[in-house]
Amino acid sequence: MSGLMTRANRRLPLAAAALAAFCVPALAQAPAKEPTKEPAKEEASAPQTYESAITNGKGETIGKIMIRDGANSLVMRVTVQPGGLPPGWHGIHFHAVGDCSDPEKFEKSKSHVNHDQSKHGLLNPDGPDEGDLPNVYAAADGSVNAEVSSETPLTGEGGLRDGDGSALIVHANEDDHTTQPIGGAGPRIACAVIK
Repeated sequence: MSGLMTRANRRLPLAAAALAAFCVPALAQAPAKEPTKEPAKEEASAPQTYESAITNGKGETIGKIMIRDGANSLVMRVTVQPGGLPPGWHGIHFHAVGDCSDPEKFEKSKSHVNHDQSKHGLLNPDGPDEGDLPNVYAAADGSVNAEVSSETPLTGEGGLRDGDGSALIVHANEDDHTTQPIGGAGPRIACAVIK
């Protein structure tokens, strides 16, 4: 019996080898699928970037903004060095003209970016306008490290970098996101040009 088992055990590997000899050429003849190359979507949709200094009412640089603009949203980092702002909440908005050359009041930046004449306020049922952004918080040392997003694009139709550019304005007080015209945010105390 053990002799029969030994012969049977030897035949199994031979049978498997014969079967493999028939299957491998059939598999080898199947055309290899080439990896599909999609158009360079990643390159085309790579976020555009933009950086600008933030200046205070004395014309001093107190920080910077860094904008990344993707297909559906713009993301902006706001960084202010210690001592740059009074501690507490501050309204920030995109204003229609990229001009911070009047540091006393930053009025050359004009009013909010607002192509469709919406009402002010992220919480306003008739808003928001395109310049509305969430508040940022300055720590006890006056520094800010924040990231906010907006549907307003950096370039293209209705973009921040149009013919006269735009500006990020930092206000003295927080924005209540409802009250007209600027949510009680108060005076303009810092500005960054976006051109």
